[in-house]
Amino acid sequence: MKYLDEYRNAMLAQKVLNEIRRVVTRSWVLMEVCGGQTHTIVKYGIDHMLPPEVELVHGPGCPVCVTSLEMIDKAHAIAGRPDVIFTSFGDMLRVPGSECDLLVLKSRGADIRIVYSPIDALRIARANPNKKVVFFAIGFETTAPGNAMAVWQAHKQGIKNFFVLVSHVLVPPAIASILQSPLNRVEGFLGPGHVCTVMGYREYEPIAQRFRVPIVITGFEPLDILEGVLLTVRQLELGKSEVENQYPRVVKREGNLMAQDLINKVFEIGDRKWRGVGSIPKSGYKLCYEFRDHDAERIFEVEEIDTKEPDICISGLVLRGVKKPHDCPAFGKQCTPEHPLGATMVSAEGACAAYYSYGRHLQQERVVEQVRNH
Repeated sequence: MKYLDEYRNAMLAQKVLNEIRRVVTRSWVLMEVCGGQTHTIVKYGIDHMLPPEVELVHGPGCPVCVTSLEMIDKAHAIAGRPDVIFTSFGDMLRVPGSECDLLVLKSRGADIRIVYSPIDALRIARANPNKKVVFFAIGFETTAPGNAMAVWQAHKQGIKNFFVLVSHVLVPPAIASILQSPLNRVEGFLGPGHVCTVMGYREYEPIAQRFRVPIVITGFEPLDILEGVLLTVRQLELGKSEVENQYPRVVKREGNLMAQDLINKVFEIGDRKWRGVGSIPKSGYKLCYEFRDHDAERIFEVEEIDTKEPDICISGLVLRGVKKPHDCPAFGKQCTPEHPLGATMVSAEGACAAYYSYGRHLQQERVVEQVRNH
């Protein structure tokens, strides 16, 4: 496919790999931020192709994975009401809450519908004036413009039965939180290509300067990832800590200014709890006061729900790059895509799901068997 095959060219990939091997002189730990990047890395075995000096760890860049358990339980409390039509993207329906998931609630009679856009949910609200229609507005900055547009239209058109349960999270505060952790091992980042398409990368420049880490905004194809690794390693070897843009075919430094303007009209920045990580100050969006009548948390009075993660699940450590999925004792055993314990196994972008989908749990079993046989 034009504009795609060239980013999967094996000969070009080998040249970039050879250049990484030539440049690297010591061990470095890099984190890819986006879940889409994680899946590319695992699918194509990029982490196994790299020289042993370069280790890739996986970041909190899966929006489903980092949606807090409290927010999932709030969604369940709202979705179970008989006067509600609850709408969501499909990948949220199987994320486990404290007791079950949205699919189980749907099987019990709750009116839960998959939509492909928040505007679809707005249409459902127009068509069902006697119901309260709630859209589960999750995601990073990438999905914020669409969600902001739905709220803006509902407000301007006087659609009073449309609400959003907002669980937006922001990437820069998460990167800063990882770097401030005493458990941090990360020395350079492959930055979030799709997020920066909307927001640009000016916000990352103070982080790179403050923490003295290179951040390379990176795309999602194999050659994007390899070039992102090369640029990051090259900076580390030279003692540089700058923001570079590997993804110029999509990303500009200033981002999409019209999208940012819409976000700023509808949302304001506030504290947000991340699943498995905890609360990060000023790391999420919430509705501005002007749009409070579309705030599902306020309307349905679910602000005070508090929950606890399963003790065996280490998804928080995976999301912070401290552990990898196969380090979890439940991985591929008690925790599988069919019976997930945590969101990193549910989401199509989750690191645990990536490892499982591409057979990393089988590789681990073979290693254990070889050790036993010897």
